[in-house]
Amino acid sequence: MQARRDVFQAIADPTRRAIIGLLAGQTLTLNAVAENFKISQPAVSKHMRILTECGLVMIVKQGRERHCSARLQALQEVAQWAEQYRLFWNHKLDKLEDLLWNNTES
Repeated sequence: MQARRDVFQAIADPTRRAIIGLLAGQTLTLNAVAENFKISQPAVSKHMRILTECGLVMIVKQGRERHCSARLQALQEVAQWAEQYRLFWNHKLDKLEDLLWNNTES
């Protein structure tokens, strides 16, 4: 059994980010997803496999069709990781602002 893929690995690819964006507001069939990209069906399937393996996309088979939807809660890990750097840079910029204001008042 293959280990679950990393969410960061999945969002590193621009096509996969575009697929997540496409599915963020709607559920589409696999064919409808593929129609939005100028790549082969097997390439779309590979991207979808990676997205499902890391939990960002869920595919439900209904009859002959496979319906795809985004599972955006899986991006929480990315949001938490990015938050630490947002706080770091906000702190640095606040210190720079204080330094600049103190130098202009002199």
